[in-house]
Amino acid sequence: MSIKRIEELSEVEFDVLKEISNIGTGNAATAISTLLDGQIGIEVPIIRFLEFSELSEIIGGAENEVIGIMVTLSQDIDGMMMFVMDVKSARIIINHLLQHEDEEEQLECTEMVRSALSEFGNIVAGSYLSAIAKLTGLVCAPSVPALSHDMAGAVLSVPAIEFGKVSDKVLLIQSVFEYKNKKAEGFFILVPTLEAFNTIFEKLGL
Repeated sequence: MSIKRIEELSEVEFDVLKEISNIGTGNAATAISTLLDGQIGIEVPIIRFLEFSELSEIIGGAENEVIGIMVTLSQDIDGMMMFVMDVKSARIIINHLLQHEDEEEQLECTEMVRSALSEFGNIVAGSYLSAIAKLTGLVCAPSVPALSHDMAGAVLSVPAIEFGKVSDKVLLIQSVFEYKNKKAEGFFILVPTLEAFNTIFEKLGL
């Protein structure tokens, strides 16, 4: 039976989404290890459905300065996905990507920094899409990443407006990556359409 609202997901269907998230997180750790030329540790991701009004508080508050990297999805699954990091975590990633040792809390989004973060976000998004493809055989093509550097409330307003047409809840995957004794926390927000959810579950025989 097709779901008409996110709130109608059964326990089995939610478990499927958790499994996809776990595989995606593992894929991301492997891909990031290759990118950073080193071993990445990763904590078990926290996966939950939240109301959009709760998201900014989870990410440190509506006025917390963050980096958001968003891609839109097409082909078998449509919707959007966003990877959000606070400035401290983004700085850890950038220091390793660009081989800097800058400990400043401010993040100057130069063209080089934006390019590096976009590539990082693209790899993370691709890791989760690979997890979906592996389990379902569905094809999903991501767009070129769009990066935004602003307060959390502003960055999250784009998916909130789009997903608000479908539901007031969103799937949030909270992950912590550790590299050279430093931890970077990222929040992966999956915003598929209801048709995409139904396509995934139908493909899995649910």
